[in-house]
Amino acid sequence: MKRLAAACILLLAATPVAADALNVKIGVLRELHSTETLSILDIPAADDTLAGALLGAADNNTTGKFTNQTFEALDEKLEEGADIAAGVDTLTEKGALFIIADLAPDRLLMASERAKSKGALLFNVSAPDERLREEDCRANVIHVAPSRAMLADALAQYLVWKQWRKWLLIKGSHEQDELLAQAYRRAAKKFGAKIVEERVYEDTGGGRRSDSGSVQTQRQMPVLTQNAPVYDALVAVDESEVFAGYLPYRTWDPRPVAGSAGLYPTSWDAAHEQWGARQLQNRFMAAFRRLMNARDNNAWLAMRMIGEAATRTGSNAPEKIRDFMLGKDFSIAAFKGVRQTLRPWNQQLRQPILLSDGRMTVSVSPQEGFLHQMTELDTLGPDQPETKCRLK
Repeated sequence: MKRLAAACILLLAATPVAADALNVKIGVLRELHSTETLSILDIPAADDTLAGALLGAADNNTTGKFTNQTFEALDEKLEEGADIAAGVDTLTEKGALFIIADLAPDRLLMASERAKSKGALLFNVSAPDERLREEDCRANVIHVAPSRAMLADALAQYLVWKQWRKWLLIKGSHEQDELLAQAYRRAAKKFGAKIVEERVYEDTGGGRRSDSGSVQTQRQMPVLTQNAPVYDALVAVDESEVFAGYLPYRTWDPRPVAGSAGLYPTSWDAAHEQWGARQLQNRFMAAFRRLMNARDNNAWLAMRMIGEAATRTGSNAPEKIRDFMLGKDFSIAAFKGVRQTLRPWNQQLRQPILLSDGRMTVSVSPQEGFLHQMTELDTLGPDQPETKCRLK
């Protein structure tokens, strides 16, 4: 039965084109993700990101039967170090002028430059870097994935709502860990929390699973967290996935862990089931025999955004689709309680952020009481008066 469901999804995602139908081709440009995760449960699947796009195309085609439109997902998986421009060329030569991009930040910018010459529109579904929405923003990149600042603000709001205002911040030693730490420092200042001390966990290399061992980590983590000033919550900053997963239940003081472990902010979680999300989770599980992660959901959402705009405009032209998405008439439902829209100043999707412990959704930000003159969703991340983005 599961194989039959998966076959139906693939069939719907590549529905034959009627002679007079409007065909919309969407490329999925993705790179390999590291399998060096702390938990074997987090090892990425071979169809990571692609599966979400296929489900989104199938959903679009369900509506497309009535609007005489078809949607097709074209996969382009890049090997390590592969030419990004060639990947963009491959997709655009097949007629895909919309590209769902699961790429590292610098590679995303390279893809954007190439796509610009082809008249293609990119949808960023994984890169969280603030600079992509600020000084390095591009007019042909729509950001579906939330930024680090949005994620940090979402968690900060909850910790402040709980009156856990004093934080011990422990960050990893990699560049992306420092970028995430900057987001939490900004969030603490923004919402009235205080980082009582910062510590660094130095990554000395080695196998993340084979070299850790419960005995070794049980000794390391208390030492890392002992003799700290009085704090309410430990905020782990470990985007590199080196140490944070070892912190819960191993700290010197009995304190909650949040951030990169324990209670974590995310755009999507496999445990989320509110607002009809269980229906989406069940369909994904039936089709692909695994749980839907944040990249899958972002790709699904990007595909649905394209489908909604194409249906409303009756067009498959990237410029018309982009203009409609940035307008006041566009919104998208995404099983998170509110309809979501794009910030016109940097093309970031406004969205609630889930706070999960891996078993269930603990809370959803923005939190009650954090107000905004336009929409509470704009309390997450830099607001329009703060932006450095000049779309080009």
